Amino acid sequence: MTPAPAGQEAALLHELGLVLGWGALAVFSFVSMVLALSLRRRAKAAPRTARWVVGGGIALPVVLLSALLVYSTWRTADLERAAAAPALVVSLTGHLWWWEVRYRDPATGRDIALANEIRVPVGRTTRLGLASADVIHSLWVPALGGKRDLVPGRTTHLSITPTRTGVHRGACAEFCGPQHAKMALHVVAMPADAFDAWLAAQARPAPAAGPSALVDTGRQAFAAQGCAACHAVRGTFEPPPRGPDLTHVATRVSLGAGTLPNGPGASKRWLVGVQQLKPGARMPSYAHLDVATLDALAAYLESLK
Repeated sequence: MTPAPAGQEAALLHELGLVLGWGALAVFSFVSMVLALSLRRRAKAAPRTARWVVGGGIALPVVLLSALLVYSTWRTADLERAAAAPALVVSLTGHLWWWEVRYRDPATGRDIALANEIRVPVGRTTRLGLASADVIHSLWVPALGGKRDLVPGRTTHLSITPTRTGVHRGACAEFCGPQHAKMALHVVAMPADAFDAWLAAQARPAPAAGPSALVDTGRQAFAAQGCAACHAVRGTFEPPPRGPDLTHVATRVSLGAGTLPNGPGASKRWLVGVQQLKPGARMPSYAHLDVATLDALAAYLESLK
């Protein structure tokens, strides 16, 4: 339950939590009242006290709890309803300790890979296909809906329907190792036309040539330092996927699955201090590189928009 739901599913869960909470309080209050009255009257009128216990302590809670059961079953059925319009399907795979995200390009049918961020259109249901590449993870974006586990060898699903624009922070809600707390996922809810433009831009490969000599030097350093062994940059470096896709990394909200806000200077700070910022991450720190190489690498990464 969230005090500020920003999606249909979250609003339903918020309503359900309030109703069940007030219902539980009502049952507790009635049973406590009956207990107090029965203890007070037990010595004076045992038969009458028995009627209070049976009526207020048993029958009334059974009626209230049965009503809450029927209500919750009826309302939660809406969480699995078919979307009024065809749902956007997004694949989300949990890794130690980052999120692999894949869309399907509506123009070509090819996969569009990115990491640690999902963008969705407001007013349209997005169906998330959830899987894990290693251990059990769990996706929870409180403002948009419930929590769902990602289990190795299985595919689970979660639907979200945002009702207003904004950036909503999600997280892994199942302990998965030392950097579990630094495994955030940002969900960006956008107007439908802005989302369509964003998805079309994400489908494009990275530019073949940089806007400056510094960026071109950074591209060469990216290859020379072995970054391309793990990270894809579509159109330039396309290895087997081992780490996050960096094709449009400069457009993302954060770096390192929420570890650093993205912006000027963030790429260099991440390169220099990966193991200080996120100990145990499967990427070494590059503080041993000279300043010129670090500046070029950072400029290249910040050019990937």
